[in-house]
Amino acid sequence: MLLLVLAGCSRAAPPLPAGTILVLGDSLSAGYGLPAGAAWPALLAARLAQRSPAWRLVNASISGDTSAGGRARLPALLEGERPVLVLIELGANDALRGQPLDATADNLRAMIAAAQAAGARVGLIGMQIPPNFGPIYTRQFHALYEKVAAEAGVPLLDFLLEPIAGDPAMFQDDGIHPTAAAQGPIADHVARWLKAAFGLPALAEDG
Repeated sequence: MLLLVLAGCSRAAPPLPAGTILVLGDSLSAGYGLPAGAAWPALLAARLAQRSPAWRLVNASISGDTSAGGRARLPALLEGERPVLVLIELGANDALRGQPLDATADNLRAMIAAAQAAGARVGLIGMQIPPNFGPIYTRQFHALYEKVAAEAGVPLLDFLLEPIAGDPAMFQDDGIHPTAAAQGPIADHVARWLKAAFGLPALAEDG
């Protein structure tokens, strides 16, 4: 399901001018355990280069990064890359370390505000965690993305791994990180959202 949160917007946002897309994420976007160029941001970058060369995608994701780490890194990235769109995919490592949800939400809000202050649009990419963390914490973690996106009035992709979450074969031996074969479906999932939420060129392999 593509969940587009557009709270606070009384009319459709104007289309984005072609420019740089900055992906700020963790190992799920950095391509942990994958060959170079196999992660979903690299696939989208290659499709942009082929189909819409006025656009470029910069993947600034780091394996193991937290929302606090992304918050600290973002100002320099905004200054250096001057993106028109920032995609934030962070928070899963916060949850895996049992960090307070309020702190994660505050970091996400700060990153959104910083990107918007720099003139960029923002898309928030949500995550879910395994149920062994307890039903209450699991629900609250998932819900914080919708809450933050609604407060800031930015589009939300509800769950990055939705297309492959139910297929154990799409995950590496650790059961957490997607395989190379999973990256295409994830890239298509993100591409459809980018087109619907931001008017980007069609980049999904299935249209």
